[in-house]
Amino acid sequence: MKIKIIGKELKITDAINDYVEKKLDRIDKYFDDAEADVTLRTEKNEQIAEITVYAKGETYRAVTEDKDMYASIDKDIDILEGQIRKFKTKRDKMMKESSIKTMEPIDRGIQEITDEIIKTSYYEIKPITPEDAVLKLKEKPTHNFLVFINVETGKVNAIHKLKDGKNYGLVEPEA
Repeated sequence: MKIKIIGKELKITDAINDYVEKKLDRIDKYFDDAEADVTLRTEKNEQIAEITVYAKGETYRAVTEDKDMYASIDKDIDILEGQIRKFKTKRDKMMKESSIKTMEPIDRGIQEITDEIIKTSYYEIKPITPEDAVLKLKEKPTHNFLVFINVETGKVNAIHKLKDGKNYGLVEPEA
């Protein structure tokens, strides 16, 4: 990584220079060829670090201020690393989606699965009244039915929404 460090109203010591280079190694691992411009300055009691990274046509920038220059540099590196990870994740996701969208379905004579149980759901079954079952079913608008133990009969029943969307049907065993 090519690094250019500039000090405004601040002398860049070897210690600061080494610290910046060491910290920018965290950013360098994301890119093969990148450049960084680092501007360090003081304003009143604040130490301000401004780091701009240019890589693969993108620009990442962070500016922070702190009482300590080293802390300010650390904050910048954390911000830059977050920006780079976020951008890479977003780009990878877009690349994956676009490649899936452009794929043509391949018909190799594979038959569609029919008349098979392809999903199993497990839930706790509790003894309740049919009226309470209707209320529970109303709480879950995406569900079309609810299986429960009828308190009055002690048998397994099912309550389901009718096609009119306003009423419910009750399924009870005969025996």
